[in-house]
Amino acid sequence: MKRSSLKIVCIIVFILSGACLLIGYLKDYKDDKALKEQQNALQEEIQMSTETEAAVEELSEPVMLPEYESLWSQNEDFAGWLRIEGTVIDYPVMQCLEDENYYLTRDFYKEDNSNGCLILDNDSNPGVGTAKQEYANGSKPSTNLIIHGHTMKSGQMFGNLKLYAEEDYGLSHNIICFDSLYEKREYELIAVFYSQVYYKSDQVFKYYKFFQADTQEEFDDWYNNIKSMSLYDTGVTAELGDEFITLSCCAYHVEDGRFVVVGKRIH
Repeated sequence: MKRSSLKIVCIIVFILSGACLLIGYLKDYKDDKALKEQQNALQEEIQMSTETEAAVEELSEPVMLPEYESLWSQNEDFAGWLRIEGTVIDYPVMQCLEDENYYLTRDFYKEDNSNGCLILDNDSNPGVGTAKQEYANGSKPSTNLIIHGHTMKSGQMFGNLKLYAEEDYGLSHNIICFDSLYEKREYELIAVFYSQVYYKSDQVFKYYKFFQADTQEEFDDWYNNIKSMSLYDTGVTAELGDEFITLSCCAYHVEDGRFVVVGKRIH
C-alpha cells in the first residue's frame, strides 16, 4: 500500500514538473516572438524617416537624428541603438536613470519580457550633439560606454556574444555600431575577455568601474588590464583621449562571471 502511494506521489510530481517546464518553455517562446515582432516594428519606424542626416548636421544646436525622434517620443529612456552586422544584435539601448535595473525584464514599451532590453549603465553618458561640432551646446560622451545585456539561451540580446571568444569570429565581426540619439558611431574590436563581478572590498581590476579617463594613469590602468586579459590580440591599439564601448553579459565560468567585448571608437 505504501509503495502504491509512493508511486502515485512520484507520478504527480513528474506531471507537475513537466507542466512547469512546459509553461516556462511557452513563456520563453511567447517572449521571443514578441521581441522579434517588436524589433521589426521599431526598425520599420527608423527606416520610414525621410529626413537626411546632412540637414541635421548643418544646424548649430544639437538636433536628434530624425530616425530616432519617433522612438524617443514614445519612450524617453531610449538612449541609442546598437547593432553588429552579421549578428542578431540590432536593438534599442535603454537608460533609466531612476532605476538602472528597470529594463532587466521589460521591453521597449515597458511590458514584461524575460529578454529585457540592452541597458546603458547609468554611469555612462551617451553624449548630446556630434563630434563634428565638438559637442557644442551639448555634452561629450564618457570615455567608456558600458552596455549590459542578458545571455539568453535563444541567442537573443547578448546570448551569442560569447562567440567573440573565438578569434576568427571576433575579427570577422570587429565593427560595433552604436548610434546615440544625435550621431552614428563605429567602434573597432580591441579586447575580448572573461571577468566577474567582485566584492567591493576586493582589490582587483574591475572593468565595470571604468567610465572616464582624465589622466594618463587612469587610462593606462584600464588599458593595460584589458589588453593583458584579452583572449587574443585584435591588432588594435589605443591612447588617452580615445573613446570606447564595452558590451557585458553573464558568463558561467565562475560565480558572477562576465563575458566582455570592448571596442575603440573609429568614427
